[in-house]
Amino acid sequence: MKDIFSSVDLTAKSAKTLTQSSQRKLAYCLLLIAYCGIFISCNKKKTEESHEEEKSSTELALTESQYKTVDIETGFVEDRNLNKIIKANGYTTVPPQNSAEVSTLIGGTVKDIYVLEGTFVNKGKVLATIQNLEVIEMQEEYHSAVANIEYLQLEYNRQKTLSDENVNPRKIFQEVKAKLAAERARAQAAKNKLDALNVSTKGSSSLVPILAPINGYVGQINIAKGAFANTGVSLFEVVDNSQMHLDLNVYEKDLGSISIGQVIDFVLTNQSNKSIKGKIFGINKSFSNQSKTVAVHAKIDPADAKGLIPGMYVSANINITNATVPALPKDAVVKNADKFFVFVQEEEHVEEKHEHKEGEKEESHEKEIHFKAIEVIPGTTDLGFTEVKFVDKIDPQAKIVTKGAFYLLSAMKGGGEHEH
Repeated sequence: MKDIFSSVDLTAKSAKTLTQSSQRKLAYCLLLIAYCGIFISCNKKKTEESHEEEKSSTELALTESQYKTVDIETGFVEDRNLNKIIKANGYTTVPPQNSAEVSTLIGGTVKDIYVLEGTFVNKGKVLATIQNLEVIEMQEEYHSAVANIEYLQLEYNRQKTLSDENVNPRKIFQEVKAKLAAERARAQAAKNKLDALNVSTKGSSSLVPILAPINGYVGQINIAKGAFANTGVSLFEVVDNSQMHLDLNVYEKDLGSISIGQVIDFVLTNQSNKSIKGKIFGINKSFSNQSKTVAVHAKIDPADAKGLIPGMYVSANINITNATVPALPKDAVVKNADKFFVFVQEEEHVEEKHEHKEGEKEESHEKEIHFKAIEVIPGTTDLGFTEVKFVDKIDPQAKIVTKGAFYLLSAMKGGGEHEH
């Protein structure tokens, strides 16, 4: 019997020891669960705060009175025909036939200069004269040849008559005929030289006139009175600005959209207050080795070309054929940092309930209008409208702010969300 009671007592002690061990394990488990709960709660709170912060950075609300004060207007995305444009840079120039470098075919000392830089001259106007004594020898050679031709012509006629009557041998007639031809050739050669130098065959002068080859304005003058003018060296530059055109540099990616006849609008880079129109008339068929662009040539109306000179840098917009694209008034698109946004008026939010303590005066709370900034990629701007592509899809019937978007952007950036 005593043994039985001893066994029972031992069993009770073991049970008590086991119960204490289980309690410690249970307490440890509860503590671990509590820590996990706190960690999950903190993460959830951080996530909620992050979402709330992201939401507040793209959303804002105005009261009805603020809405009316700002005079916000809304509209919808429309399909519009807009002119697509390609931007290009270039410079003014003239056709090769409208620009001349004036030089001389014979060297000599500069005797006189009759023009100044910027002077308008007609074709054939004497710009300067140079002196060379070889010209006198050319004139003397011409006069000598002409005199010999007169004598040989008479001898030719006489010998021809004698030869026809078989009085003189025909050989003598042939010799006179050959001499006459040679003198005529010598006279013609001397005349051609004098004509090339623009020197008269009459009289005797050592002066060679330098003439303007085209109508235009005198550009740079590279000679001085008394200096020696060498052959093949430019003495004057004459430019006719009446046929001014543009050389624009277009990149390969835009080349497929360019065609002859397209209208361009350009402004002078240093005088952007005046827009001038032109029309494309030629496209090069080779790339520039340095810039990897293709030169596109555009005519300028002569009336608009007044005051332009070759070498002026321009910025041009090449107008491409109309295209139907989704568009909004240009004031609806605003820029924040390096991104573009429009504001969408959201559906009416459920108004918060405001609890008041007993005896507290009831205050009126204005209805709020909520807006959300939606990122877009702007395209062509034409006739007051801008092409827009939405980064994320939106409801086609969404109300978009068309007036007052800049105010909303300022309010959003400055924490302008209304608070009660």
